[in-house]
Amino acid sequence: MDIVVLAGGLSTERDVSFKTGDMVTKALRENGHRVILLDVFMGYKEEEVDISDIFEHSIEASVEVCNIPETAPDLVKVKASRKDQSDCFFGPNVIKMCQMADIVFMALHGENGENGKIQAAFDLLGVRYTGSGYLSSAIAMDKGVAKMFFEAKGVPTPKGIKMYKSQRIDDFEQTGLSLPCVVKPCCGGSSIGVSVVNTKEDYQMALEDAFKWEDEIIIEDYIKGREFSVGVIEGKALPIIEIAPLEGFYDYKNKYKAGSAIETCPAELSGELTAQMQKYAEMVAEALGLDTYSRIDFLLNERNEMFCLEANTLPGMTATSLLPQEANAVGINFNQLCDKLIQISLEKYAK
Repeated sequence: MDIVVLAGGLSTERDVSFKTGDMVTKALRENGHRVILLDVFMGYKEEEVDISDIFEHSIEASVEVCNIPETAPDLVKVKASRKDQSDCFFGPNVIKMCQMADIVFMALHGENGENGKIQAAFDLLGVRYTGSGYLSSAIAMDKGVAKMFFEAKGVPTPKGIKMYKSQRIDDFEQTGLSLPCVVKPCCGGSSIGVSVVNTKEDYQMALEDAFKWEDEIIIEDYIKGREFSVGVIEGKALPIIEIAPLEGFYDYKNKYKAGSAIETCPAELSGELTAQMQKYAEMVAEALGLDTYSRIDFLLNERNEMFCLEANTLPGMTATSLLPQEANAVGINFNQLCDKLIQISLEKYAK
């Protein structure tokens, strides 16, 4: 097949997206496909060009990828570096190349990747893509909305509130929550802008940090416990993986720096707890309409009470990513997983 792997963009997870895209591109090429790794924002070349034979030159047309930095990208600089300075999110030739492909592998993470906007545009343009559709992507991306779906479905989730920058509450007592708590951007990913708050002074700094990234944030009870993630493919949960950061919590640095966390799959849990967490993961995928693949994150406290934190509609596919490790635990290697995600996504279009 001719495949465009779409990466980059303008989210805080831009660099992570490139790493996912690079690994997926290499795997799909090894599987015999003609693959172009494309930056959705920068596009290909600086102006519209003849791309009728672009897949015959897929390697030359692809983005070159570096290692993931330990800090989030400077998106102002990224925007300024695009030479055409167009207001269009899609870079030069991106739409044409995606329309020429048999399918677009969505290697995007974060805003304008997982929030459903690109999926909606592709639906209108007749572009086939991997992963969930625009509506389920949008619901899952908004942590405040997703929490309402969790609660309606009976999936436990930490008590919390949504706060807008224009209605900022500086007095912690007025939030109705208790310390410690967690402050995080409503639609962000990779734990960027997330703070664990222990004091009222910490709360003020956490608000500043979270609102730096978005105008809408979530404040919720801090759950002390073990961290887990459960991949779900076609409604069926994979083995659970436990993530134990060597320092702090599972933040941006610990997610993408090799050796920063101990990951155990299958997780060391009782059969009862394993079955319950997998059931909750499947319930979340069903409630949000995540009909191809996703990854659901959980915390388990000292009383073995579990809490669903969020659903990821386009899980990372890097060397340290969780979904590939879970798939490998049931005998699906990375290359097989990449092809499988394409096949189950294509099946939606055949119905």
